[in-house]
Amino acid sequence: MCPGSAAAMNNNTEKSVCVMDASGPLGHALVARLLRRGYTVHAATYQSRPDQDHYDDHPRLKLFRADPFDYHAIADAVHGCSGIFAIFNTPQLDPTNLGVPPYHEEEAIVEAEVRAAQNVVEACAQTETMERVVFTSSVTAVVWKDKDDHRALDETSWSDLAFCTRFKLWHALAKTLSEKTAWALAMDRGVDMVAINAGLLTAPGLTADHPYLKGAPNMYDHGVLVTVDVDFLADAHMAAYECPAAYGRYLCFNNAVCRPEDAAKLAQMLSSSSSSPPPSDELKVISQRIHTKKLNKLMLEFDSAIYGDLN
Repeated sequence: MCPGSAAAMNNNTEKSVCVMDASGPLGHALVARLLRRGYTVHAATYQSRPDQDHYDDHPRLKLFRADPFDYHAIADAVHGCSGIFAIFNTPQLDPTNLGVPPYHEEEAIVEAEVRAAQNVVEACAQTETMERVVFTSSVTAVVWKDKDDHRALDETSWSDLAFCTRFKLWHALAKTLSEKTAWALAMDRGVDMVAINAGLLTAPGLTADHPYLKGAPNMYDHGVLVTVDVDFLADAHMAAYECPAAYGRYLCFNNAVCRPEDAAKLAQMLSSSSSSPPPSDELKVISQRIHTKKLNKLMLEFDSAIYGDLN
């Protein structure tokens, strides 16, 4: 069971938690929740994006700059922390300044995510105060398999690396390799880790060019095209961190795109991009192949702990 809200709030005042990368909608939502719940927050960003990583002053908020290729910068950000939310928003760094591969090359994105996963988990293993790592992964690390593989998909499923490479599904390849790397290192180093395999995050600025959406028609046809809003995703992360019973991987989404009207709604959201979504009348209703039963149980425990003291 998760700890009761009153006791948890009192204990949180003595704990520091790192959010890395803290830029972007999920990072901001997590920082806000952690501050409200009494934590001291280390908000670490991989680059300077004034439009995304601005934070107002707060007595329990400490800002850090990190680099997925710089172990020492990551170690500095997590020093003294009891937990970390590891979010890999691939940074669009200037390679002429840092001597790293250009991030617009897709193969380099895979390398960056794997290196970041290695550095974060190793830094956590060397941090004596670290209690839990919450690792943000993706549904794309679960659903991409040969079209003839009709087995049910759940938290035990992994995307096929050869399949992702063959069809240049770089987002799926990066998320699968980085999560597998994180799990292998966490188990070897004895790090308590929980992974959130998130659907497509529907947030401002989302376009049809997002790498998650490569192969979206196939995801729709196989009943695995799913999305999640930032509040639900942030709450799932908090549950994964604060509930001691949380373990393993959790599929996380609150909308399945399985009907033509669902596809039309998503297409409208993406309409600012240059890509033209298929007309909804060309689609048929598809049976949903993945579910969030495991996460639903965790969220029920988390919600009961938060609101139980109010009854």
